[in-house]
Amino acid sequence: MQERHDAPLAPLTTFRLGGPATRLVTAVTDAEVIDTVREADATGTPLLIIGGGSNLVISDKGFDGIALRIATTGFHLDGTRLELAAGENWSDAVARTVEAGLAGIECMAGIPGSAGATPIQNVGAYGQEVSSTITEVIAYDRRTGETVTLPNAECAFSYRHSRFKEDTGRYVVLRVRFELEDAGGLSAPLKYPETARALGVEAGDRVPAARARETVLKLRAGKGMVLDPEDHDTWSAGSFFTNPVLTAAEHAAFLTRVAERLGPDVAPPAFPAGDGMVKTSAAWLIDRAGFTKGYGAGRARISTKHTLALTNRGEATTEDLLALAREVRDGVHAAFGVTLVNEPVTVGVSL
Repeated sequence: MQERHDAPLAPLTTFRLGGPATRLVTAVTDAEVIDTVREADATGTPLLIIGGGSNLVISDKGFDGIALRIATTGFHLDGTRLELAAGENWSDAVARTVEAGLAGIECMAGIPGSAGATPIQNVGAYGQEVSSTITEVIAYDRRTGETVTLPNAECAFSYRHSRFKEDTGRYVVLRVRFELEDAGGLSAPLKYPETARALGVEAGDRVPAARARETVLKLRAGKGMVLDPEDHDTWSAGSFFTNPVLTAAEHAAFLTRVAERLGPDVAPPAFPAGDGMVKTSAAWLIDRAGFTKGYGAGRARISTKHTLALTNRGEATTEDLLALAREVRDGVHAAFGVTLVNEPVTVGVSL
């Protein structure tokens, strides 16, 4: 276990933003993670958990407390059963499952961050979500002081949400277990139309898992969603806003606003979200509200490759980023009556 005081946190985030932590602890075993959490709880010291740093917006003032960087390792594959330590690099883990000929997470290739963060956000992309393959999450329960194993059914997964996100701060994920599929080297059935089109097949078809992964990586790279230190379009948290999920009444009001602003023949994206709810596209809303690729004149701007990514152009501050995020959020609401919600976790700041 390593400790540093007054340690910069910006280098630990994909935004490369945020001030220092009073104390930074890097834990490489589950025991070190638990010991650090218990110390913080026993002394009443604020605690910030950091994995891959791909979903954090940290205040320019930093964090007055213990920042715990989880750097545990462990990739254990037994047939189709996979167990990952929380600190494992997610994208690397996806690559290894594809190399093993297994399907189920291949379309989540290139997503930055650590394995431990995936159940918290119910991470997903290109038609796959981790909730469809996670069997159990092993976590330290700060309320009881015990390590618990939560089966999928108790994780309360929904779109970009989970029990872990709902009860913020209670659980510290230690390991995640998955059940993958042996489809003879083929992918899971493709659910996302863009992926199927790029592969020249129909939705529902299977392709070699390696080919599906490579295609997703190319699609993500084209949108600046694969980390590249030389490309400021990737100095982001990926999609900054979640896709809005609207009630039937909210969707009807939204369609009225679209018709008034853009004309009666314009049909915004709409996807069934269960229980009569409808999910629409945050990227579409942002673009149609006038915030196009590359928007902004300051040090924080919308990506030149994707309207959902807010980026640090190299010298931005967290306040620069938040000012842009508020401008986009408020502009979309003024145009369409829909309030966008940020996906990244904010530390010491808020929209």
